[in-house]
Amino acid sequence: MRQLVKLIDKTLAAALILAMAAILLVVVWQVISRYLLQDPASVTEELSRFLLIWIGILGSAYAYRQKVHLGFNLIVNKQSETVRRLIMTFVELLVVAFCVMVLIIGGNALVSLTLELDQISAALGVRMGWIYTVLPISGAIMVFYALINIYNLWIDASQEPL
Repeated sequence: MRQLVKLIDKTLAAALILAMAAILLVVVWQVISRYLLQDPASVTEELSRFLLIWIGILGSAYAYRQKVHLGFNLIVNKQSETVRRLIMTFVELLVVAFCVMVLIIGGNALVSLTLELDQISAALGVRMGWIYTVLPISGAIMVFYALINIYNLWIDASQEPL
């Protein structure tokens, strides 16, 4: 199990690094083509927008795993260990419910609808359903991480967390 968690962590981090590098190159090319070549590239604005969507949504899953997302722990940290675990488990279950309902179910509905309506992006000619697949993908990753967090809350302190 530990190997699977590490593989997902590294794959997600690598995908985000690749997307960040790609968006940097796309925007630099846009600036060069617009101001130096006086002939702006037509696809760079749309491609950078789609990359930014993927970076933002996958980045939220990565931030959730690294525990650098926004949180208010002042009250939770003042509780006993058992109460703190129960509160944090409840919070993780709320995250699971949100991700399942909004990102996975709602994201799949959005992907299905846009694929069914055959919406095509203007400059790239890509089906918009493929762009929106980031929603259920990120939702599934966040559900996986929430379950790992619940497991880590209740394992023996002498064991290494996942």
